[in-house]
Amino acid sequence: MFAYQEDGRYFAHVARGLEEPAKAELEELGARDVEIADSGIHFRHDAAGLYRVNYGSRLVSRVLAPLASFSCFSEQALYDAARAVPWEDLLSLERTFAVFANVRESRITHSQFAALRVKDAIADRFRDRCGRRPDVDPESPDVWIHLSIRSDRAVVSLDTSNGSLHRRGYRKQTVAAPLQETLAAALVRLSGWQGERPLVDPMCGSGTILAEAYMQYCRIPPAFKRERFGFEVMPGFDARAWEEVRREYDAARRALPEGLIRGSDLDRRSVAAARENLREIPGTRGVAVERKDFRDLPGIPGATIVCNPPYGVRVGEARDARRLYGEFGDFLKQRCPGSTAYVLCNSQELAKAVGLKPSRRFVLFNGPLECRLLKIEIF
Repeated sequence: MFAYQEDGRYFAHVARGLEEPAKAELEELGARDVEIADSGIHFRHDAAGLYRVNYGSRLVSRVLAPLASFSCFSEQALYDAARAVPWEDLLSLERTFAVFANVRESRITHSQFAALRVKDAIADRFRDRCGRRPDVDPESPDVWIHLSIRSDRAVVSLDTSNGSLHRRGYRKQTVAAPLQETLAAALVRLSGWQGERPLVDPMCGSGTILAEAYMQYCRIPPAFKRERFGFEVMPGFDARAWEEVRREYDAARRALPEGLIRGSDLDRRSVAAARENLREIPGTRGVAVERKDFRDLPGIPGATIVCNPPYGVRVGEARDARRLYGEFGDFLKQRCPGSTAYVLCNSQELAKAVGLKPSRRFVLFNGPLECRLLKIEIF
């Protein structure tokens, strides 16, 4: 019996800074005993709940089902323990697999080497029992195996998501330094926007914030384009429960009122990318995207404004990031009465350049960059 089968406990990977909102989201999805831990969140759920988290979570990057945990003081100990795992209950000769690893503060120091030893253990176990082994596919395997070694303790898990959940599948075109989908979803969630007034992104880039806002309002599951999940290979997979989860989400969808979500950008390629990406999501014709500099907009009164302006490391046409932020602050103050803006920036200097005092700051990470999401209320 695998570890998750004994206690129904799983581990959700989340990006740094998203732990608290992701914890709240998991609880909304019915998870129990939700506990924030290093690099993620432990939680318990039944089978249908696991499917629901994978299909419906907007903030979780992936969900791991622990298979085995053991001490790991040497590469031989890792190999022996991994070979003892009943891999034939998850894998077959017809399924491809891959092993991904991360290692920290342990005698085994190289993650790729650790992954290779687990791959060898799986292959050798199959050779002993079947005379041959399943194929390895590092790009798009049928079964993703995750290995984590911390302080000489190894946990081998099945990736029930079959790859990172931030890859929604709608992003066909992109621009420089696009915002990851899970972070964009977090910006919308942290804004508290529920569709009670327009949501506008006046520097929309390739449209990720617009797409995530649309899916949240219209209740479209973020994984709606994903063709397969790792939980489908788990012993006891309940196909009927999985189909019921999908039916629940389909039945909950709703249409977008005209003009509720809109965006703009100065860059022609960004506008084209945003429009193409939005077309990948059903029903998005009501999301307007226009090519226009925010300085030329007539104003955005009484709205929720969510945006990720250039940080200065990728300013594009706006070479002076500080000046850009200052002009954007003037735009908010002069032409956006009654609005609340949520502005993501990566430095205190840029935050000050806006020239408006935020009522709240959220610490988030855009990849390796520590950022602040500024909540600015305009009166």
